[in-house]
Amino acid sequence: MIIPTLDDVVAAAGRLAGKAVRTPLLNVPVLDEQLGFRLFLKPENLQRTGSFKFRGAYNALSCIEEARRASGVVACSSGNHAQGVAEAARILSMKATIVMPSDAPAIKVERTRRSGADVVLYDRENEDRDAIANDICARDGATFVHPYDNPLVIAGQGTCGLEIAQDLELSGISPDHVLVCTGGGGLTAGVALAIHASFAGAAIHSCEPVGFDDYRRSLEVGRRLANAKASGSACDAILTPSPGEISFAINSALLGQGYAVSDAEAFHAMRIAFNEFKCVGEPGGSVALATALANGREFAGKTVVAILSGGNVDPDLFARVLGGTA
Repeated sequence: MIIPTLDDVVAAAGRLAGKAVRTPLLNVPVLDEQLGFRLFLKPENLQRTGSFKFRGAYNALSCIEEARRASGVVACSSGNHAQGVAEAARILSMKATIVMPSDAPAIKVERTRRSGADVVLYDRENEDRDAIANDICARDGATFVHPYDNPLVIAGQGTCGLEIAQDLELSGISPDHVLVCTGGGGLTAGVALAIHASFAGAAIHSCEPVGFDDYRRSLEVGRRLANAKASGSACDAILTPSPGEISFAINSALLGQGYAVSDAEAFHAMRIAFNEFKCVGEPGGSVALATALANGREFAGKTVVAILSGGNVDPDLFARVLGGTA
């Protein structure tokens, strides 16, 4: 098992220069006064393809040897990794095949295809996406790009944390808590590597939906646990079976306690992101912000960073969330 390091994150930043968007850190002082703590938002909804996933996908694909690129790549994703891999493959002139659940938001399927990828749909409850992907790889000789249990993907996602650390250092600010939306833990692990290197005293937290908090429970017992269900939350972007092996090796050493929030709390965070930060967030991409909003007493007087990890939400759902009917 190859465990990425901070050096790998820095190397990924070099590959992503000029390809990925350097997203800002946003702060609304009036909101800080209402909350009782200082809150910074890292809006990865502004990233290429609408989520942080482009970072890891491009870093991984750009490291594939030229001789193997003609056989293409295969990925499994509910949508954001799908779009990241599809766009990275388009830029690098590679063929991409993406295995996506049939209940993935239509906008994510559409935009994955828009970047030129072939989409293979499967039943999340009754079919094994990994088996489907393995069959495609065996047939075509393609390279499989795991959405989170891949050291190059983790290093690429870590560039999000590297930017956070650099921007805070330039402002002379030290974070007390860094909140990360967590599925398999790739983004969380990469961010943890970058933040811990610059701010060893900062507490880094996984944030998940209630009922799908495998990371929170795994951190508590020190071993990887699985979720009982594969679906049942609006936060589809971060519903994974269990923590990744590589990511857990990093996160179990660097993370503080994990948090879980309800779909209703994620919807509330989406409204705050839109009304206060003028950002569009999808449910799964909003759980870190939801965690900040739901734990005001714990974070009182502190400096908190929350990553808005994606904004690929279906327009109908977003309209219902903003209108308070979702």
